[in-house]
Amino acid sequence: MSSETVHLFDLGCRFVHDGDAFSLVEHTLPPRGLGAPVHTHANEDEFSFVLEGRLGAQLGDEVVEAGPGELVRKPRGQAHTFWNAGDEPLRFLEIISPGGFENYFRELAPVLAAGDHAGVQEIADRYELEIDLATIPALVERYGLAVSVPA
Repeated sequence: MSSETVHLFDLGCRFVHDGDAFSLVEHTLPPRGLGAPVHTHANEDEFSFVLEGRLGAQLGDEVVEAGPGELVRKPRGQAHTFWNAGDEPLRFLEIISPGGFENYFRELAPVLAAGDHAGVQEIADRYELEIDLATIPALVERYGLAVSVPA
């Protein structure tokens, strides 16, 4: 198991497995933390398996919550976002298929921390990820979330 970890603001990303068929990333989020703005993957399916806490997710127009032992599927081509829906820390495993997208997190962390908006967009474009940063304020309000980045 890898001990390599990066942070995308509140979202912790520990790399467990890098592979061609799939990658496995352990994510953590503090209580009421937003994991990502609304985004759509062109090439990857994601599966979130909750270990601790409550995962909230908006999948297209559907909103779901999952607790320990539950799985949330986020298929490629579907706009989605996710957050910690509880008052305790959230920890979940993200299975990403096919593998390779875990490198997005590695590349994005220093660029995001530097506030390089053009760099963020360039990385998203390279991974064929449509990301809508403008959704952050509405998500924060709608789901009662906190973010460590200006919304």
